[in-house]
Amino acid sequence: MTEATPNVPATSRLANAASRPDEAQLARDVARHCAAFREPIRRLALRQVADTLLPYLILCTLMLGMAANGHALLTLPLAVPAGGLLVRLFIIQHDCGHGSFLPSRRGNDGLGRALSLLTVTPYDSWKRAHALHHASTGDLSRRGTGDIYTLTVREYLALPRRSRLRYRLYRNPFVLIGLGSPLNFLLLQRLPSGVGLPWRTAWRDVLTLDAMLLAGLALLTLAVGGVGPVLWVFLPVISVAAWIGGWLFYVQHQYEETVWEEADAWDFHRAALGGSSYYVLPRVLQWFTGNVGLHHVHHLNSRIPNYRLQECLDGHEILGRVGRLTLRDSLGCLNLALWDEEARKLVGFARVRRLRVA
Repeated sequence: MTEATPNVPATSRLANAASRPDEAQLARDVARHCAAFREPIRRLALRQVADTLLPYLILCTLMLGMAANGHALLTLPLAVPAGGLLVRLFIIQHDCGHGSFLPSRRGNDGLGRALSLLTVTPYDSWKRAHALHHASTGDLSRRGTGDIYTLTVREYLALPRRSRLRYRLYRNPFVLIGLGSPLNFLLLQRLPSGVGLPWRTAWRDVLTLDAMLLAGLALLTLAVGGVGPVLWVFLPVISVAAWIGGWLFYVQHQYEETVWEEADAWDFHRAALGGSSYYVLPRVLQWFTGNVGLHHVHHLNSRIPNYRLQECLDGHEILGRVGRLTLRDSLGCLNLALWDEEARKLVGFARVRRLRVA
C-alpha cells in the first residue's frame, strides 16, 4: 500500500483495498515493528498497579463509609471515577490473561486471578474466550466467541421476520450496551457458558470466583452493618465500568471501515490492522482505559503490555493513521449492525431498507 495522503484517510484505503496482496504484507511489516515492544517492564507494571488499585480501594472505602452513615446518594457521583478505575484494573487483568503485563507467567496468572475479585470476571474462562476472539477477529466463518455477533446483509435478509426482529433488538445500543453490559458482568459471568473450556474447568473457575465473591460480600456486610450499603456502592460502580467497557469493546471492531473476510481470504495480520480501531481519546480518558483504544496495535501483537502501546504506535507512521476514530466519529458507529458484502463495510438497517426497495 502506498503512503496515505491527506485527502484519502488510511482507514478507508486499508478497508477498501483489503483484497490486495500488498495489504497482508504491509500488516506483517507493521507487526514486525510491534514485536520489539512485547517485553514487559516490571517497574512500569508495578507502578500501574499502585496508581490504579490504591485509588480504587480508597475511593470504595470512602463510598462505603458514606453509604453506611446515611449519605448513600452522595456516593453516586463517585461511582463514575471508581468505575473508570475499575476499567483500568480490568485492562491490567486483560494483559495478565495475554501473559503480557509481568515478566513471569506465574505473576501474570496470580495477579489476574486476584483482580478478578474486583472485576467480577472469571480469569481463566475469560482468558480462553478472549484468546479465541483474537484468533478469529474478522473471520466470517468463526463468529460468536468473545465478540459482538454480526450478521451479513444476505444472512439478515434470509431470516424470517421474527428472527430479524430479534436481531434488531439485540443490536439496539440501549439493549446491547445499556442493558447487556451490566447484565453480562453481574449475571452471565456467574455461569460457565460459552467460554470454550472443558465444562469441568469452566465450572471450577466460575464457581470458585462466585464463592469468593459471596464471601467478600458477607465480610463487607458485616463490616458496614448491612448488605444495603455494599450493594448501593458496588452495583453502580460495576455498572459504570461495564458501560464503559461495553462501549469500548463495541467501537474496537464495530466501525464502518472495519474488515471482515470469508475463511479462504482471511489473514490474521490484515484483520488485526484493518479490522481493529485506533480510538483517539483525550489523555485522561486514555489513562483510565489503559490505552485499550490503541486496539489495532494490541491485535497485531497481544503480548505488548498496555503501558507500551503508545510507545509502539509512536514508532510507526502507519499505526497513527489506520482505523482512527475520534469521540465524535464513534457516535456514528451506533447505527451500524450488518456487514455489507458488496460495499465491504458495516452498514445500518437503513441500508437494507433501501436495498429491498431497489
